[in-house]
Amino acid sequence: MNAIDALFQRLRETKKRAFMPFLTAGDPDAATTARLIQTVVSAGANLVEVGFPFSDPIADGPVIQASYTRALDKGLKIEEVFASIRSVTSSPGWTTPIVGMVSYSLIFRRGVDVFLDQAIAAGLSGAIVPDLPAEESEELAKKCKERDFKLILLVTPTTSPERSVKIVQLCTGFLYCVSVVGITGERDRLPVVLREQLQNLRKLTPLPLCVGFGVSKPEHIHDLREVADGVIVGSALVRRLEQVATKGIDAVVDDIHSQVSELVKALNG
Repeated sequence: MNAIDALFQRLRETKKRAFMPFLTAGDPDAATTARLIQTVVSAGANLVEVGFPFSDPIADGPVIQASYTRALDKGLKIEEVFASIRSVTSSPGWTTPIVGMVSYSLIFRRGVDVFLDQAIAAGLSGAIVPDLPAEESEELAKKCKERDFKLILLVTPTTSPERSVKIVQLCTGFLYCVSVVGITGERDRLPVVLREQLQNLRKLTPLPLCVGFGVSKPEHIHDLREVADGVIVGSALVRRLEQVATKGIDAVVDDIHSQVSELVKALNG
């Protein structure tokens, strides 16, 4: 069984929700990325999302864009991303699923089969591909299914009911529910229509519904824990990586551990 399926099965049995932090690969360096993956899991994260830096992200806000730029300016290569993930997933007893947030351009350039095989060898359980339209994802979905590698697609507040049906038919692992119209980034509050959006999606799919974009505060998470199967927090954590130059890596790692612990507590008590 894929590690993502196993995770949500365990969480449903214990009536808990998944906390999923997002980390940028290679910011400030690949070794720290591996350390941070271990750090957020020790703080209670259930699944880790690792962003593959890309020069022209279409869904990410300024905080994650800046993080991607810092990593790319240091010459980060995909091989280094895979290696840092593998250094963690090869640890004895490691069971926490890791998914990549990756532009389809990177997958296509490398070759779908090559990318998927390398991702699986690194220990990834799936990939979120934000810039791949459902209408063009059938080939990738087929190849992922053959490997039991999860293809996670996004549904936004502006996705029509007809397209939502198509998306959930192709999506596996969990459905990434975008909470706001726009790009990633911290918000003061989440839209009041989000609850209705999730209720409508529940009628379409048995997949776990996980909410991202704009989720950053304990009060956001507290509001979501009764309606979502998981929450994804990115910019609020990645922002701390901006402080490495002034505070040092150790202090930033400690700060991220404390922040994740607080958010996990808000989600599952």
